[in-house]
Amino acid sequence: MVARLVVAAPSSGAGKTTVATGLMAAFAERGLAVSPHKVGPDYIDPGYHALATGRPGRNLDAYMCGTDLIAPLFAHGSRGCELAVVEGVMGLYDGAADQGELASTAQVAKLLKAPVVLVVDASSQSRSVAALVHGFASWDPEVRIGGVILNKVATDRHEHLLREALGGSGVPVLGVLRRAPAVATPSRHLGLVPVAERQAEAVAAVRAQAEQVRAGCDLEALLALARSAPEIAGEAWDPSGAAPDPAAQAPQSVDRPVVAVAGGAAFTFSYAEHTELLAAAGAQVVAFDPLRDESLPDGTSGLVIGGGFPEVYGAELSANAALRKAVAELAHSGAPIAAECAGLLYLARSLDGAPMCGVLDAEARMSQRLTLGYRDAVAVSDSPLAAAGTRMRGHEFHRTVIEPGAGDVAAWGLRQPERRLEGFVQQGVHASYVHTHWAAAPATARRFVERCRDSRG
Repeated sequence: MVARLVVAAPSSGAGKTTVATGLMAAFAERGLAVSPHKVGPDYIDPGYHALATGRPGRNLDAYMCGTDLIAPLFAHGSRGCELAVVEGVMGLYDGAADQGELASTAQVAKLLKAPVVLVVDASSQSRSVAALVHGFASWDPEVRIGGVILNKVATDRHEHLLREALGGSGVPVLGVLRRAPAVATPSRHLGLVPVAERQAEAVAAVRAQAEQVRAGCDLEALLALARSAPEIAGEAWDPSGAAPDPAAQAPQSVDRPVVAVAGGAAFTFSYAEHTELLAAAGAQVVAFDPLRDESLPDGTSGLVIGGGFPEVYGAELSANAALRKAVAELAHSGAPIAAECAGLLYLARSLDGAPMCGVLDAEARMSQRLTLGYRDAVAVSDSPLAAAGTRMRGHEFHRTVIEPGAGDVAAWGLRQPERRLEGFVQQGVHASYVHTHWAAAPATARRFVERCRDSRG
C-alpha cells in the first residue's frame, strides 16, 4: 500500500487546504507520484489537489459510499503512486450529524491506518497549544497523530513559545508556517472559487503554497511518517468490475452510446468515478462546455449535468440559446438526462429571471439560506438512475431554491434531516438537488447506459 498522510485540524479555517495542497505540490515537484484525496463530499478542494499533482482529486466519503469502500477507493485512486495525501474535513473528529464518528476525518484515518498531521491555527495562542494538541492526540487512541504543523505564526518569538510548549507533548512539530497572503484562495457563497474559474491565479496560488510548505516544513520527516503507515489488506476498487457490461469488452462495432457530460467553469462539481463507471458500462463519455459549445456532442444519446455555479454564469448560459434548445429537444425525445443541483437549475424555466432550458416547469433563484448536509434518499419512481424503492445516500450543498421543489413525480423521498419529496422525474429526466456518489451504487451507471441504448433504438 502507498505511503500516506492525513492532514487534519481541530476545526475548519485552520489551513488544511493550504497545507495539504502545498504538501502535494511540494512532493510532486520533487518527482514523486502523489495521489490526492479529500475526506467528505467537497468538490472544490479536489480541483486544487489535481492542479498540484496532475492527477484527479478523489473523495473519500464514508457516509455516501460506506466504510467498506474507503480503502478500496483509496487504493484505486493511489494506484501507481508513491505517496498519498488526504485532506480532512472540518475538525478531526467532526462527522455526519448525529452519526458519531461516521464520515469524520478520524474515521477515514483509522480505515486507512494512516498517520495524521494536525494543522493548528496558532495565531491567538502560545502555551495553550500544548493542551489543545494533547487533547486531540489522546481523545481516540486508535487515531495516530504523528506530528503538528503550526500555521499563522506571527514572529520568531511566537514560534519559540509554541515549540517550547509542545516540547514535552510527545507530538513533534513538523512545520511552522507564517502568515502569507500569497497562498490565500478567494471564497464566495459556497466556499473556495473553483480552479476552472481562475486557472492562472490558481496555478500561482498552488505554487506559492508549495513554496511556503518547502520553506516551513520538514519534508523528510513528513515523508518518513507517511512511509510508516502499515499495509492494508484488500483489493482496489475497479470500475470495470463494479459496472461490468459486455459492450465494454466487445469489438468497437458494438453499440457504445455517447453520454455527454457537462463541464467548464459553470459545471465543475463531479466525482471522477462517475465517468469511469459510465465508460466501464460501455458508454463513450464526451465532455462539453455549456458556456462555449452551441451544440451537444455528435450522436449524444444521454446527458449528465452535475453540480457547479450556474448562478454565477446565468447570463452566459442563457445567452447560449442554441445549446439550451438542443438540451430541451434531447429531453423531449425521452433520452436519459441525469441532473444534479446545478444541472437541476439549468433545466428549469429560468434562473434569477434569466431563461434556462425550460425542460422543467419550475423557477430557480438565489437564496440567502445555505442548504447543506447529508441526505438519506429513496427513489420515488422509476428513472434512468434508479428503480422505485432504491435507497441511496447523498448530500445537498447550495444557496438556491427552486419552486416547486418537486414535480408531479418526484425524484427522491428524503428521510433525513426532514421527510420531504424532492426533485423531478419526467420522461427520461432525473433532476434533483441531491448529489450522489455512484461508486456506492454502480448499478446506477449500468442502468443509465442501458437506457441510452434503448433511447437510440
